[in-house]
Amino acid sequence: MKKLIQFFKDSAAELKKVIWPTRDEVSTSTVVVLVSVVIFAALLGFVDFLLANVIELLF
Repeated sequence: MKKLIQFFKDSAAELKKVIWPTRDEVSTSTVVVLVSVVIFAALLGFVDFLLANVIELLF
């Protein structure tokens, strides 16, 4: 039981050392991720469309 209590004390001490991002940093990062996902999804969709048409022409 002592080890479990010590684990939680150590965990709390480590969490106090963490530099948490600000709300602005989180929202900016979220926007960057969402825009990146949309761009890559569009790119992959376009490549899929092209490959499907090429395969259709071949067969």
